[in-house]
Amino acid sequence: MKFLQKNKIILTVAALLVGVSLIAGCGGKKEEAKAADVQGTVTASGSTALLPLLKPAQEEFQKKYAKATVTISGGGSFTGLNQVAAGSVNIGNSDVPATNEYKDKGLVDHQVAVAPFVFIVNQDVSVDNLTQQQYVDILTGKTTNWKDVGGKDQKITLIHRAKSSGSRATIAEIVLKGAPFTDNAVIQDSNGAVRSAIASTPGSIGYVDSAYADNTIKSLAYNGEKYSADAVANGKYPVYAYEHMFTKGEATGAVKAFIDYVMSKEFQETYVEKNGFVPMTKMKK
Repeated sequence: MKFLQKNKIILTVAALLVGVSLIAGCGGKKEEAKAADVQGTVTASGSTALLPLLKPAQEEFQKKYAKATVTISGGGSFTGLNQVAAGSVNIGNSDVPATNEYKDKGLVDHQVAVAPFVFIVNQDVSVDNLTQQQYVDILTGKTTNWKDVGGKDQKITLIHRAKSSGSRATIAEIVLKGAPFTDNAVIQDSNGAVRSAIASTPGSIGYVDSAYADNTIKSLAYNGEKYSADAVANGKYPVYAYEHMFTKGEATGAVKAFIDYVMSKEFQETYVEKNGFVPMTKMKK
């Protein structure tokens, strides 16, 4: 009797182990199948401010999903919105929310990070800080010489973005608050081009996504507050925009997988702040 009971216990344990093994095996196959299902090409265009974040996302995503290819281009936020609305790209990247003209286009918004913007000047400019009103006066063309804002006697050259730029729209809303930009400015087609032009133009000023601010130029404080991720999160530094990845309809397949990866804890905690952005989770509502 004891022998039969012992055998029964052994058989039961063996059956349980086989069951666990089968479940584990099925789970592994499910993960592989999921990875295998993510395939095809994802196309995205728009915000150049978002490029420093999406480039590492593209690289890491393609390592994770070998059958998927992601292509990303700039052109400005409104270019991204127009192209995704027309169906010519899968994702439209934008520094600004979709305006009323896109309401009937079926666009779905995915907020993926916060992009702070900084005002930058050529390294020969002696000013380190400007008030909001001083920025307004320069951007509208009222102030045209650095001596009028505490600098040396030197002409101010404004270098910034075209009307299709979300960066420009952000500055217009947050800093200018409806006042018009001066037409007396040099226009560039990307954040990188603005930085390069300012680095080589004495007396120049402009604005870029903070990820583009490096030692080739000088970053200015805003109302006495220097940019930092903590200053943005705590509400002390107000010049920023939520970054959007718009899709036409709900995202599916590789497009959904790419957006999910950008929004994942793994990517947000490892890459977002390191690349000059503020993670969504860090913002204090």
